Amino acid sequence: MQSTAVEQGNAPFSAKYSGPNSLPTSVEGRETLSMDIFAGYRLWNGAEFHADVITWQGFGLATTLGIDDFPSGEAYKAGTHLPHADLARFFIRQTIGLGGEKEDLVDDQLVLAGRQDVSRLTLTFGRFSVKDIFDINVYANDPRTQFMNWALVANATWDYPADSIGYTTGVAVELNQPKWALRYGFFQLPNQRNGFTADAQYLLWPVDSSAGDGKFWHAWGMATEGERRYSIKSHPGTVRFLGYLNQANMGNYKAALSAPGTDIDLTHTTRRGYGYGINVEQEITKNIGVFSRLGKNDGHNEAWMYTDTDSTASFGVSVKGAYWHRPEDTIGMAGIVSGTSRASQTFLEAGGTGILDGDGALNYASEKVLETYYDCKLAKHLNGALDYQFVDNPAFNKDRGPVSVFAARLHFEF
Repeated sequence: MQSTAVEQGNAPFSAKYSGPNSLPTSVEGRETLSMDIFAGYRLWNGAEFHADVITWQGFGLATTLGIDDFPSGEAYKAGTHLPHADLARFFIRQTIGLGGEKEDLVDDQLVLAGRQDVSRLTLTFGRFSVKDIFDINVYANDPRTQFMNWALVANATWDYPADSIGYTTGVAVELNQPKWALRYGFFQLPNQRNGFTADAQYLLWPVDSSAGDGKFWHAWGMATEGERRYSIKSHPGTVRFLGYLNQANMGNYKAALSAPGTDIDLTHTTRRGYGYGINVEQEITKNIGVFSRLGKNDGHNEAWMYTDTDSTASFGVSVKGAYWHRPEDTIGMAGIVSGTSRASQTFLEAGGTGILDGDGALNYASEKVLETYYDCKLAKHLNGALDYQFVDNPAFNKDRGPVSVFAARLHFEF
């Protein structure tokens, strides 16, 4: 079980104009609360069943609008005043050992403790988060305990298959070896931008009647990832190479410029989008690690599920508190530079809107974010954190900002 509460707010800032998806220039404070109840059961040799019931309540700043590298990974785009519940994960994992060296797995929220072959083939099918398997980084992966910014939780250019709170149905295959791994996944996409998949018709409470999937063979997302593990002077490191391809009933930026009111919905037809990412983590000393993500996509069509970012680069450092006799504390600092394609820029200049951006006009510049946080062990099972983010050119716009965003987080887990 876990529960996370976040209080986040931004200081006032200047702007030459505001649009339908802009962050308000005045002081704003928002809160979010989430709770997961996890269950796992061993079915037969090598097979596990896992379920996760999540409840959430609250909103992100500006109802999760106005900043493309959004500052809270706990702020779902499906904000709600009253608590909602969802069977977010409901999957079976089958592991086939290939012999050789063994390793012990530690019991975790989505892992049952046990001993298995390092060389193994793993099949996961059902409902889960694509991020459970792909684009993982030991230092920047979980907004409940680490960095909070979306671009540090996942590659911001990867419009990864998900509903409005980050889950979908699909299948993934992983081949793991002592020094490398290969992964492939095929996943269902929602039938509307930033919508819920058809599962929400019976797994979400209250039910969302608009939820639905695109036609199975016409709306899908595929991902492949290669992972190479190594050591430098006994300090482990990993590099991951990600490629992805999505197909859905998307709109096109160029076509939308000819549509009435630049309404990109009027340009919907079956289209594909693709891109790649690189994800690196490296231990420097036992208590210091660095990481980086790079990503780029083709940038022709509207974003469907995650962010409007088409290129991104991030770099950060994470330090454990052993140096000041607080071994379970962590301090982190990271910087992000993100951009959008020329086609997207022209669309936004004409007054178009995306998932997160749309100021009614645009004076383009790369969005830049600096995030730092301190996560502190308060008691057994309870951590607290303070987080600060400086956002320059929010939503790629030089005419707005910069913005300072402050947050406090409490995280309970057992």
